[in-house]
Amino acid sequence: MPTLNELTEREVLALAISSEEEDSRIYQMFAEQCRENFPASTHLFEDMAAEERQHRENLYRLYRDRFGEHLPAIRREHVRGFLRRKPIWLTKRLSLDRMRQEVAVMELEAAKFYLRAAEQATDVSVRELYTHLAEVEQGHEKKAAELEDEHLGDQEKNEEKLVQHRLFVLQYVQPGLTGLIDGSVSTLAPLFAAAFATHNNKDTFLVGLAASLGAGISMGISEAMADDGKISGRGSPTLRGLICGLMTAAGGLGHTLPYLIPSSWPNAFLTATALAGVVVAVELIVIAWVRTRYMETPFFRSVVQVIVGGALVLAAGAVIGSS
Repeated sequence: MPTLNELTEREVLALAISSEEEDSRIYQMFAEQCRENFPASTHLFEDMAAEERQHRENLYRLYRDRFGEHLPAIRREHVRGFLRRKPIWLTKRLSLDRMRQEVAVMELEAAKFYLRAAEQATDVSVRELYTHLAEVEQGHEKKAAELEDEHLGDQEKNEEKLVQHRLFVLQYVQPGLTGLIDGSVSTLAPLFAAAFATHNNKDTFLVGLAASLGAGISMGISEAMADDGKISGRGSPTLRGLICGLMTAAGGLGHTLPYLIPSSWPNAFLTATALAGVVVAVELIVIAWVRTRYMETPFFRSVVQVIVGGALVLAAGAVIGSS
């Protein structure tokens, strides 16, 4: 997957066109969701959608003048550095507050993209257009900040606090949650396979320790390499990788530590396995709570999802270890 710096000027321009088209559709969807209860916000989102469509026309006109009619099929998900956003606006009705959060992050990313594109543009007219669009996108952030003040009561919130909250989720919560899920779930199979195969606490602990540390290193490197954070605003890849790696290792070590119980203790294996099961249950509940708190996933649905996933992995390990 290429970075923005590795794209040709033609590809960058095509990427800008497809991005403007996608953003205009998102704003139009937000307008439809606001139509019943927030008419003023409906008009605002419609204006933003129309402005994004005009941006696309301006970019496409410039593209045709320089490169002809054919437009390469390149989108943000094809370029490393952009956020991989799930199309939540297509799957559920968002609150006005959540729409405002999404707009703030979208426009922050768009502004950064145009500023970087302007830096590497060789044509003066293209560079000027990118710079202008970066300024416009930054203005959109201010429009988004007006929504909550107008419709959500007296609570004092401003754009800066909103963006900081969203960036906190992107830079810390998401990599940490990804690591915790992987560490808590993926290490269950090797740990319990070793437990039921050996019935030996020391051997089981060593397997769990190796699985936890190995998963932590692997996930940390994967997260650090996934996104340099320069466009998405997700921050330092090293920091995200460290957070993801540590949380992955912690998730695995949580249910590994009970096997430090000496085998000389009465019923040592059964006691350690029971404690490990309790730790697993606590880990899955914590994962469900974090998903509810920061990802707006209904708590009951999240609990069912993580418990079912964890139970399947645990059962696989127990079956393999007992065979």
